Amino acid sequence: MPINEIAIGRPEDAYHPDSLKCALAEFISTLIFVFAGEGSGMAFSKLTNDSSTTPAGLVAAALAHAFGLFVAVSISANISGGHVNPAVTFGAFIGGHITLLRGILYWIAQLLGSTVACLLLKFSSGGLATSAFSLSSGVSVWNAFVLEIVMTFGLVYTVYATALDKRGIKNVGIIAPIAIGFIVGANILAGGAFDGASMNPAVSFGPALVSWDWTNHWVYWAGPLIGGGIAGLVYEFIFNHNTHEPLPIADI
Repeated sequence: MPINEIAIGRPEDAYHPDSLKCALAEFISTLIFVFAGEGSGMAFSKLTNDSSTTPAGLVAAALAHAFGLFVAVSISANISGGHVNPAVTFGAFIGGHITLLRGILYWIAQLLGSTVACLLLKFSSGGLATSAFSLSSGVSVWNAFVLEIVMTFGLVYTVYATALDKRGIKNVGIIAPIAIGFIVGANILAGGAFDGASMNPAVSFGPALVSWDWTNHWVYWAGPLIGGGIAGLVYEFIFNHNTHEPLPIADI
């Protein structure tokens, strides 16, 4: 059962050289992902004179995030597991694939990566605003809350099926980062017009901090974390029960 695999971890999980290397990999991959994703939105806004979201803009955002995440996961998968998302890290923790202490280290690295990416974007674009995620007209916080739960469930479930399931790694291989990028791109097409389709607290945190706009920000934390946690529980309880291979103690 997943609950038996959950571990706080040892103090050295927060400062061991291997943990710090993993954190650095998460920082770099999150920076690359957010720079590409947020940057695409800023570029489109500049090209269209800050017009409202259009179908073309939604497709551009979906492609930029899908391609960016594919690269971000690929370059860090062999080092840190390629989480690039606090919700993925939380889902992995719920399933016993990472300790709490190392997970917190991942969170810090991911939030810093997103923040630095947004600062670099603001500087290199001549001071253009990094827009915080917001709700579209007619969409309530509870609509967005449920939407974020469902979309992040799909994302973290995909991560489990293609990357964390030890049975799948042998057969799927490089398909994992492709599938993860695709599900994010597809979810942006489905939910981007409603609440921006974050699915990632780090992606929401950087723009909110740099622009200092925290309106309804809790939705982009609560929704993804709940969705990621549910995905971890569902996959471990139903599909990975009695077949789970916990990470070696030395690697946790």
